[in-house]
Amino acid sequence: MTTLSWIRGVNGTLGHLAPEHVAGKMRRAFMSPRTLPPKSWELPLLARAERITLRFGLSALRWGQGPTVLLMHGWEGRPTQFAALIETLVDSGYTVVSLDGPAHGRSPGEKANVVLFARALLEAAAELPPLRAVIGHSMGGASVLLALQWGLRTDAAVSIAAPAQLLEVLRGFARRLGLPARARAAFIRQVERDVGVQISRLDVNGYQLDIPGLVVHAEDDGRVAASEAPLIHKAWFDSRLLLLEQGGHSRLLADPRLGQAVLELLARTTQRARQSA
Repeated sequence: MTTLSWIRGVNGTLGHLAPEHVAGKMRRAFMSPRTLPPKSWELPLLARAERITLRFGLSALRWGQGPTVLLMHGWEGRPTQFAALIETLVDSGYTVVSLDGPAHGRSPGEKANVVLFARALLEAAAELPPLRAVIGHSMGGASVLLALQWGLRTDAAVSIAAPAQLLEVLRGFARRLGLPARARAAFIRQVERDVGVQISRLDVNGYQLDIPGLVVHAEDDGRVAASEAPLIHKAWFDSRLLLLEQGGHSRLLADPRLGQAVLELLARTTQRARQSA
């Protein structure tokens, strides 16, 4: 029996008897990220980074000189997972600031969720020079879209392998861990209580996305379905959709087509700004 099968069996039994208790255990697991070490291919870029600490304790890595682009990794991710994209941006004359999300890397906190990530983006943006673009991967992509609703100022934004509806993420997690119906409902209620936002409101269909954007996803993503990307693109009037045949959930970050598409987006926003000046 696999560990997941055992967890599902226990949850299936106890979830009927003590739904709130089981939901609480799963909620804590859902919001408690592991610290995973960088891969060997991330180390050269990490060695060249400047470590900075922002006003409220957020940690970040910085490279390059020029207009600023802000990056946010996903769940249990790292700033240097964007290594190929960072190299492309720095070589093209940009400063790149890549955050350690809350409860990740050297940033403070014990819990992480999309709301905390969105607030971290707002805190970082308040201290950094005007942002040319904000780019997020997975949960980081969802947090970029949410932060835009809360006033994040940037010329453009990029969502990579992100979910369109956070409620479906929670339901999928609960189903995968075998929570019965009452425990699933309790799990979602408890998450909503912790994050302070009704989860059904974290849906791009209700968002106002009025800046140029790029939506990127790999068709073979096994963690966030590629069908989420067209939903984001449809809700985001001024966006380009880039679907890659392969790349999984994280390997697409190294695809040169991603870097090229980001540079094209930045060039388009620069030209637009000059025309309106």
